[in-house]
Amino acid sequence: MYEKFFGLEQKPFGLTPNTSLYFGLPPHEEAVQVLEEALREGEGFIKITGEVGTGKTMVLRLFLSRLTDDFELVYIPNPVLSPDEFKISIARELDIDTANCTTLSLNDDINRKLLEIHAAGRRTVLVIDEVQSISEDTLEAIRLLGNLETEHDKIIQIVLFGQPELDEMLDKQNLRQLRQRIAFSYNLRPLTADETEAYLNYRMQKSGYSGKAVFGRRPARDIFRYSGGIPRLINVIANKSLMLAYGYGVHGVSCSMVREAALDTVSVKKKKRPGLPLYIGLAAFLLLAALGGLFFASGVFE
Repeated sequence: MYEKFFGLEQKPFGLTPNTSLYFGLPPHEEAVQVLEEALREGEGFIKITGEVGTGKTMVLRLFLSRLTDDFELVYIPNPVLSPDEFKISIARELDIDTANCTTLSLNDDINRKLLEIHAAGRRTVLVIDEVQSISEDTLEAIRLLGNLETEHDKIIQIVLFGQPELDEMLDKQNLRQLRQRIAFSYNLRPLTADETEAYLNYRMQKSGYSGKAVFGRRPARDIFRYSGGIPRLINVIANKSLMLAYGYGVHGVSCSMVREAALDTVSVKKKKRPGLPLYIGLAAFLLLAALGGLFFASGVFE
């Protein structure tokens, strides 16, 4: 609706992660660096966690796009599988014929294939998304898979992506062996107010906009407060704010537009609204009450 009005080549705030609009903000860059360093070190288990909407999928896509030919990728996007189903998925990713396989033969075939890849001078990386949805039995199967190693190297490196519930799962006593094997981990944080402002205007410019900043400091700060710094919510509010600006025929987003956009977003309706903090309002009330008492005591209102 508004792309032509703002001179945009694409929507700057879509909900689908778009690596062409990647800004390289600290939380996402740090997460990718942790992943790359863990691979260089040859560590067996790596974990990336983050709240819904903080950018895990963007980090995952960037990580996958940067993998070199030295690595054999096995990617499991939907891990809600039994242990046997999980192994079948891995086998298929490795081009292993799973027809008529028994559990024992499947294990042997996977181990043999991983050793072949290792002997060829390459390393296998198993990337599993949404790990918080996995059953504990399947997590145990993953741990056992991570036991494969030579005297000097891990034959397979396993990267776990998940929501904070994954950490709660791993805190359980019966999963302590897996927890202890995670050598590298990173938790994605929300953006700060300054990062939010930079993110908004970078995405506009990267999408083709070349005029004066559409998101000024105050509107950007309001978007930060309403969204809590969660990139997905920032995108939702920013997109609706642009629609409102287009509707009003102006090239700048105002605080009132941001507020209207936020109020129309279910995910932020219960969040704290921008405005005076409670303690400031209370202090002002007490000050006015004290001044009123002085005026009455002095007879000003008689």
